[in-house]
Amino acid sequence: MSAKAKVSGSVVAGFPSPAEQYLEPPLDLNELLVKRPAATYFVRVEGDSMVGAGIRGGDLLVVDRSLRPADGDVIIASVDGEFTVKTFRRDEDGVRLEPANPAFPAIRLRAGQELDYFGKVTACIHRFAGKR
Repeated sequence: MSAKAKVSGSVVAGFPSPAEQYLEPPLDLNELLVKRPAATYFVRVEGDSMVGAGIRGGDLLVVDRSLRPADGDVIIASVDGEFTVKTFRRDEDGVRLEPANPAFPAIRLRAGQELDYFGKVTACIHRFAGKR
């Protein structure tokens, strides 16, 4: 991703000053969103199991595979070969992957199930509805 854009420090609900665009240097999205380029990848979301976390179908996730999962992190994982994005939970009952939509059940890992970790979601990029 090599997009650069001009960014002003704030936004006004009235008419902005034409000089505002010259106050800040260009914004480099790589610098802002990618801390470890060699360990970072992007993945497009399908489905709506994470809408409560602000992640919708069509969104682009920034994922850092060098970060280890901690309780409460949104991660990319594979459970028995099926990829998913969920919130990682670890407690005295074991590991589970929680959706952020009550229409979907949590995935409780059972003995014999295979869990592969593919990284921590560090950012979500989405467009407003109707602008795709």
